[in-house]
Amino acid sequence: MSLTGSLMIGRSALLASQVALQVTGNNIANAATPGYHRQRVSMLPAQGSNIGGNMFVGRGVGVQEIARVVNPALQARVRASLGQEAAASVELSVLNTIETITNELTGIDLSSGLGAFFNAFSELANNPGGSAVRAAVVEQGSALAAQIRAMRADLLRTREQLENQLQTNVKRADELLTEIASLNKAIVNSEQGRGEEGNLRDQRDRLVGELSGLIDISTVEQSSGAMDILIDSQPVVLGSVSKGLRVDIRSEPGQELLEFRVQTRVDPEVVRPRSGTIGALLEQRQVAVQGTLKDLDTVASQLIFQVNRLHSGGAPASGGWTELTSDLRLPVADRTLALNDPANATLSGLPFGAKNGSFKVVMRDQNGNSAETTIAVNLDGITNAGTAGFDDDTTAADIIAALDAIPNLNATILPDGRLRITTDAGYEVSFGDDTSGALATLGIAGFFSGTNGSDIGVRSELKNDPSLLAVGFESGTNEVALAIAELRNTALSELNGRTLMEQWQNSVERNAVQTRSAQTRLQALSSVRQSLEAQELSLSGVSLDEESINLIAYQQQYQGAARFISVTNELTAVLLGLV
Repeated sequence: MSLTGSLMIGRSALLASQVALQVTGNNIANAATPGYHRQRVSMLPAQGSNIGGNMFVGRGVGVQEIARVVNPALQARVRASLGQEAAASVELSVLNTIETITNELTGIDLSSGLGAFFNAFSELANNPGGSAVRAAVVEQGSALAAQIRAMRADLLRTREQLENQLQTNVKRADELLTEIASLNKAIVNSEQGRGEEGNLRDQRDRLVGELSGLIDISTVEQSSGAMDILIDSQPVVLGSVSKGLRVDIRSEPGQELLEFRVQTRVDPEVVRPRSGTIGALLEQRQVAVQGTLKDLDTVASQLIFQVNRLHSGGAPASGGWTELTSDLRLPVADRTLALNDPANATLSGLPFGAKNGSFKVVMRDQNGNSAETTIAVNLDGITNAGTAGFDDDTTAADIIAALDAIPNLNATILPDGRLRITTDAGYEVSFGDDTSGALATLGIAGFFSGTNGSDIGVRSELKNDPSLLAVGFESGTNEVALAIAELRNTALSELNGRTLMEQWQNSVERNAVQTRSAQTRLQALSSVRQSLEAQELSLSGVSLDEESINLIAYQQQYQGAARFISVTNELTAVLLGLV
């Protein structure tokens, strides 16, 4: 072993300690940098040389690697927790918004509106001849309809907001995927399989963490240093290539409900996120908001149908009508199709419908004489030959013909497709015992207009003249008002045995339970995320105390190496002086 070899040992110690000091200094400099993972220097003694016999002398020290302190499994758990917490946060926010819109248990909620409406009919039953009470019923019906329309409009605005947020978050996710692909390329070019470029990898990890909060992902790190990203088993980043993400909106003409999907921009493939902000926005739009909209429309539709079914069976204060115009507009093609035929586009699209039964038509003259005619409505779905089919079932044209055949009654179809009924001079018409629901389905002599929560309203004829309100089967009676008031407690087969009030309260209670569950889940997931981040910070974060100790150790190593080189240099000078 020569003095030159000693100098090389000292030199290796100087170089190693310099590298270690630089890494330590970089750790200290980034102690407060978000997303920074501390780096660790691994040193390895150089292979020794044989100086004779069985003796080997070391040749110094070398830097084996500079690597980030990272636990991939812990990272994956942190990323998953970010997505789950973000999803729970969105869910709670949406459910809280729905609770605010429904505003239940406040006295100005829909349950209170329904109660006030039925109470108004109960008051009318107690005073069937009161003109002020009739006007109050019409006003209460208008207020209830306006309340339903306003609530539905608020829900639609909430859905639109979720759709806008979805577009924004998918756009950001697309940008992140592009940036990750670019960093993959930079990392591969920088490392070239010779170690880790810690700063670039930290940048990529920060982007992957942000992406995890938006959408649930899985990652696969390649030996080259590149990281592939998968969503729903679909690769969206492969090396330096990003397939991107975009929102795909699909709808049929005339459909209010649009289908929102997330798919890749390149070689479009649908991805189905299950957590993260994007996954939660998709789910809450479809489940929470759309579910509440559906519940509101169901209640509104049945309110319209059931009230109209009863109202059409009564008579106004005068004892009957001299003219009536239906709300429903039937195109030519649907007039000759059975009321229950699925091919009847107008009627099959309604949230309610007629069934097998009949209704009575009562004609009264000016002297008070009356004549009843029963019109059968055959909707059994069986042909005269006994086979399944709608060829022999009742059509709108059949009902019009049957009405027009009644003496002193005229029934025609207006150019806009509405049914027009008029009586000859000196006659009035009323209806009763409608077991088929055909009159309410066609919109004849009803209380409400419209078909669901979007267009519910009190018929304009009643608003203009409350005396046309049907209270009983004939002037001075109250059977119709009593029946409508009793709807409050009537279990409806169309609502699976629930009343209108119970149907809506069931929806409100379900949302309330889901809100409480979402709140509990968010708190739990937030605690899990904080715990995992604390574990990651304890492992990968910079400890200034630890780095200070390392700084002293590497400083002393450097000083010792320098002193060793100085001594070796003095010995070399002595040796040269002997020559």
